[in-house]
Amino acid sequence: MLKIRLQRIGRKNDPAFRVVLTDSKNSTKSGRFKEILGSYNLKKGEVLFKQDRVKYWMSQGAQVSDTIHNFLVHQKIIEGKKKNVLSKKSPTKARKELKKV
Repeated sequence: MLKIRLQRIGRKNDPAFRVVLTDSKNSTKSGRFKEILGSYNLKKGEVLFKQDRVKYWMSQGAQVSDTIHNFLVHQKIIEGKKKNVLSKKSPTKARKELKKV
């Protein structure tokens, strides 16, 4: 299954990410991907997508990661609600307080 997800690039303590199309079985650090679909610079807050290619691959059945989905919704490339990408394993302080009440 094809997936559109982030791949970390950049130096130590200077994170930057590529938006890549890859097979879901490949690890993110393997470097094996089919196409670069955009970039995300964390420090500058820039998110760039090749909109036509993203829409094409989604029409071909490629799945998007939750974070990429949220970026696409924010930039109005696709319609829908944002997904929760916070960790489901450890509850946050707010969730702990809600459970106590």
